[in-house]
Amino acid sequence: MAYKIVFFDIDGTLVNEEKEIPADTLEAVSRLKENGVEPVIATGRAPYFIKPLLNKLGIDSYVCLNGAYVVYKGKTLHKQPLAKETIQALIDLAGRHKHSLVFQGEHTYYADSENHPYITESVNTLKVEHPGFDPGFWKSNEIYQMFLHCESHEEALYEELLSRLRLIRWHPLAMDVLPPGSSKAKGIEAMLDTLGISREESVAFGDGLNDKEMLESAGLGIAMGNSHEELIPYADYVTDHVDEGGIYNGLVKAGLI
Repeated sequence: MAYKIVFFDIDGTLVNEEKEIPADTLEAVSRLKENGVEPVIATGRAPYFIKPLLNKLGIDSYVCLNGAYVVYKGKTLHKQPLAKETIQALIDLAGRHKHSLVFQGEHTYYADSENHPYITESVNTLKVEHPGFDPGFWKSNEIYQMFLHCESHEEALYEELLSRLRLIRWHPLAMDVLPPGSSKAKGIEAMLDTLGISREESVAFGDGLNDKEMLESAGLGIAMGNSHEELIPYADYVTDHVDEGGIYNGLVKAGLI
């Protein structure tokens, strides 16, 4: 199969725990572009979190916010915001349990509480600017993803909303809140359909729980050597650790560099 496009997760895939891009990954992506294959970012992060990385890698297309916001070479291809009624229902339920929320829009993000320790601890791991404080931000802006801050044993408190939203844990204290049916795979599908590229002609690299659908639907799904153990069954191949040539060796395995 002649692969035409490669989708890369960011955290734990393109960047390591220090949020640095390994030198061999930079070389691998550069060689991929030289060989005429399109590199695309596919991440749970928002567009405003990834601009420095896009510039460093020379990539201008991305599937962000776990598939809810998709851009190809500056053109927005797909948007899937959360319904206002769903956001209100989550706010009400989280308020009863005293759990904090963060609202992620197209250009910025805000929290419903100030200096909450769970927000501080989880966002610190992303090494990005902390959200501002505006509990009403969601009312006048489209919200594509939220953070719900609670511990794993408290997830069952939100079961009544699972027909209206999707929850994916990314930190011991935080979960992504997505529109129902939203995933990186759905966002990728929107891009592939626009470009006229089949799934069989795509490759995807990932390491986390939000990469399951993406790896499963790609023509070649590659899990990093440092992947969450629950991701492995969804991959066609497991490459090396992000700091041990994982991207470079994975692209070699795919015959792309």
